[in-house]
Amino acid sequence: MELTRLFDLLSYQKENHPIKDTFSYKYDGRWKNYSTDDVINIVNAVSRGFLKLGLKKDDKVGIVSSNRPEWNFIDLALQQIGAVSVPMYPTITPKDYKFIFEDSGLKYVFAEDQELYDKVKKASQGLSFVENIYSFENLNNIPHWSELRESGENDTTDLEEYKKAVTPEDLVTLIYTSGTTGNPKGVMLTHNNVLSNAKAVSENLDVAGIRKSLSFLPLCHIFERTSVYFYLYRGVGVYYAENLEKIGDNLKEVQPDMFTTVPRLLEKIYDKIVAKGMELSGVKKSLFFWALNLGHKFDRNKNQGGWYNFQLKLANKLIFSKWREAVGGNIKIIASGGAALQPRLATIFWSAQIPVLEAYGLTETSPGISFNRYNKEDMLIGTVGPALPGVEIKIAEDGEVLAKGPNIMKGYYNQPEKTAEVIDKDGWFHTGDIGEMVNGKFLKITDRKKEMFKTSGGKYIAPQYIENKLKESTMIEMAMVVGDGQKFPGALIVPNFEALKEWCQHKGLAYTSDSEMIKDEKIIGKFEREIGKANDQFAQYEKIKKTILLPEAWTVENGELTAKLSLKRKIIEANYKDEIASIYNN
Repeated sequence: MELTRLFDLLSYQKENHPIKDTFSYKYDGRWKNYSTDDVINIVNAVSRGFLKLGLKKDDKVGIVSSNRPEWNFIDLALQQIGAVSVPMYPTITPKDYKFIFEDSGLKYVFAEDQELYDKVKKASQGLSFVENIYSFENLNNIPHWSELRESGENDTTDLEEYKKAVTPEDLVTLIYTSGTTGNPKGVMLTHNNVLSNAKAVSENLDVAGIRKSLSFLPLCHIFERTSVYFYLYRGVGVYYAENLEKIGDNLKEVQPDMFTTVPRLLEKIYDKIVAKGMELSGVKKSLFFWALNLGHKFDRNKNQGGWYNFQLKLANKLIFSKWREAVGGNIKIIASGGAALQPRLATIFWSAQIPVLEAYGLTETSPGISFNRYNKEDMLIGTVGPALPGVEIKIAEDGEVLAKGPNIMKGYYNQPEKTAEVIDKDGWFHTGDIGEMVNGKFLKITDRKKEMFKTSGGKYIAPQYIENKLKESTMIEMAMVVGDGQKFPGALIVPNFEALKEWCQHKGLAYTSDSEMIKDEKIIGKFEREIGKANDQFAQYEKIKKTILLPEAWTVENGELTAKLSLKRKIIEANYKDEIASIYNN
């Protein structure tokens, strides 16, 4: 059968590889599986339920929930009748919800639980076009999503006519970018935008035996959403993690073959592993760091000789086998996106036989522009891989990465002037990222165009590159480079406090509190040495001259990170203006 719309994936899966666990979720502590047939039956019933409500083609419906099968049921049911989903992060404010409700003019909203229902209810006050709010969990006196399913189960409406009316170029979803400044923009994506992306990845990811996946990145973000469509296409079961805290437990329970992630989570996994290694003593500790040092020298594209290969094989048996157990024991692929991945991190995971493939794209590109494949000739650590089939990449004169292809959005909803700013007359999408081509084939992203700044000496600083080098230290959890218009770059540093406690214990320093310890001269000296190691890799004008240690991590909740964990630089600068001033006033 020909796949032209996203909901065609259900029929395709049934025809080619029906499975017992299309979607799985833990209800009351027990995994429940929905088979291919279960999903098709539920989605068809919900589609009919929507039609009975009077929902029409192009009507908008909001989804505010963490990952769970009901999310997909609503999404796919809307698609079949030509309606448009408006997914939103559960972490944003009622003010943000209200803006999205008003801009999209949505008619219904699905909220996961009481807390989200209350936020959505507050945001919808005074908006007469919002007809009703449904919940995914059973709440008192609040309509439950299953009412739609039940109302459509005994309905005999022929859905085929509605499906036929949906074209590949029809709008399928409206995704509001989290944005680091100003109001979010509604990205208009079509069936063809997203489906072309999922198919291109699938047809170029030739890895056998991918049977189960664990999903924990938010479905409201296009990276995870397109990944789920890829899983539907490949007949891969999707298991939704309970929450971020339970990922470790869920990995061991599900034993997935792959998952998608952002670098921040890989950094945390690595830091936890190293912290455990620090706790060892004697021969065990020596073996651990011997294996770690071997791993850092790994190069997949270079044979380093029999002695190195023998040692790495031994390290994998003695040490790295435990790393693989920690991620479930079956991992064949980890796809990383959303931010820059430290090459050092990718190298160590590959050495441990945990393949990490870095990809690149934006919400506006559905999301994939490029990705590293599993085969050696199409994978280069430190880059985001070759272009996806059907996607063209061009580097502009100022270094900006431009892309063209079936994955490029229709535009920003209700904002033609903003659309014209990013899609030029020749159809090239301007990503806002600075990059270069390596070996004429691999795309390397060096920074965000808008985040680069100039020192008073006229030198351009690319902060993201420097920040990633700083975070290679296990003592540093977060870093933000500052210094626009100043003589030199400085940095705000959030220590990895678990690693700091270990170091203090090793040095015989009594640990009081995070805020007190960062004032200790010995600890300040330790971080200066860590910064010094990173500085050795920078040009003279890039070297960090002064840093300020901060007692608390930046979070989504306090507005200093976007929902995909990118730094909101302007807000952090405003919140720490005195600390930044102290870097340059002394």
